[in-house]
Amino acid sequence: MLGAAYRVQLTARWQPGDAGDPALMIALHARRSAPSIAAWKAAHPQRPLLLVLTGTDLYRDIDQDAHAQRSLALADALVVLNALGAQRLPAALRAKCQVVLQSCSQRQALPKTARHLRALMVGHLRDEKDPRTYFAAARRLAGRADILLDHIGAALDPALGAEAAALAAAQPHYRWLGALPHARVRERIQAAHVLVHPSRMEGGAHVVIEALRSGTPVIASHIDGNLGLLGSDYAGTFPPGDDAALAALLQRARDDADMLAALQRQCAARAPLFAPAAEAATLRHLVATLLSSHPPGAR
Repeated sequence: MLGAAYRVQLTARWQPGDAGDPALMIALHARRSAPSIAAWKAAHPQRPLLLVLTGTDLYRDIDQDAHAQRSLALADALVVLNALGAQRLPAALRAKCQVVLQSCSQRQALPKTARHLRALMVGHLRDEKDPRTYFAAARRLAGRADILLDHIGAALDPALGAEAAALAAAQPHYRWLGALPHARVRERIQAAHVLVHPSRMEGGAHVVIEALRSGTPVIASHIDGNLGLLGSDYAGTFPPGDDAALAALLQRARDDADMLAALQRQCAARAPLFAPAAEAATLRHLVATLLSSHPPGAR
C-alpha cells in the first residue's frame, strides 16, 4: 500500500546500522517489536514511529507488560484495527490513536443449499481463538443432522488438535479440515451459510473482514475486537465462551428463515468500510502526516 510512494523495507527486527536511512518506522506489535522500537527512538529520537497494536497488545499486554507499555509511550502515533480499540488505551494516549480498518478484495456470495446449514470457523487451534466453545456447540448440536460445522485451522496447540480430531471421529457433522491455502479458505467462506468467530481476544480479525466482503453473515463472540468490525448494534453475537448461546444462534439460523437475511443486511452495510482503497488512503494519509510533522531538518 505504501510502495508506490515510498521505498519500503521489511524486517523482523531493526537495529542501528541496518541498510538504508529510514525516515519513519512502522512497528507491528507493541511487545514483540519493543526492542526495535527502543533502538529506533534511541538512534533517531526526532524521527516518527507509528505503532500498530494487535489484539494481544490491546487486550492483554499493555495491562501487564512493561516493554509494551514503553512502546506506547515512545510511539508518535498509534493504530488500532477496530473501531472500539482506542477505548482500551489510557486516556492520555487516545489523542495520538487512529483506526485503520484492514481490507480485502470483494467476492461474490455463492449459492447456498437449503438442505442444511453449513457453519464455518476459521482459526488456528490456540486458546485465544477459543475453539473449545465451537467444539462444545458442535456436541450440543449432535442431534441436528441439518447443521454442519466445519473448522479450518492448524493445531498450534497439540492438545486442541487432539480434541478436534477426536470430535471429528465421534461426530460426523463436525469436520476439522486442518490448515488450507488462503485461496481455498476464501472459497469455503463464500460457500458457508455463516462464519462463526468465537475468539476471546481480537484486535480486528481478518477472517471476519473476509466474510463481510464475501456476503457471508457472521456469528461472533461479543467482544470489542469483533464489535469494532461488525458494529456495536450487530445482532449475531453471543457471550464469549457461552457454547449454549452459540448453539442456540446456529439453531435459530437454521430454523428462522429471516435471521440470516437480517444479519446479511447488517454485514452488507459494513462491507464498504473494508475496501482496499479505503485502507490504503487512510494509511497513506497517516504516514504523510507523520512525515510532514517531522521534517528532515528537525532530525
